[in-house]
Amino acid sequence: MAHFAKIENGTVTQVLVVDNSQESRGEEFLNSIGLEGRWVQTSYNANFGKKFAAIGDTYVASTGNFKPAKPFTSWKWDEESWTWQAPKPYPTDSKEYTWSEDAKDWVEVI
Repeated sequence: MAHFAKIENGTVTQVLVVDNSQESRGEEFLNSIGLEGRWVQTSYNANFGKKFAAIGDTYVASTGNFKPAKPFTSWKWDEESWTWQAPKPYPTDSKEYTWSEDAKDWVEVI
């Protein structure tokens, strides 16, 4: 099955499955059945882009990739890894942590 993401104002608002027989004309097919708009193919296995589209992602037309929503204000985008990076690396002591935007640090989950 082929997957297509609806793009509105640069943001993914919907992701649908299209039968493989319609894959080559996915956007045209979706528009023909009343699902008007801009549709871009996405792929779980990175055949199309670096990341499978999710609702809220930004579509970067110049690269054909989907950029995930920024998780925290302090995080910075890393083009090379195509991921958001925390200001501090995740601790490597085998404990579980969550990010605290107030503290701008990892806080151990107890």
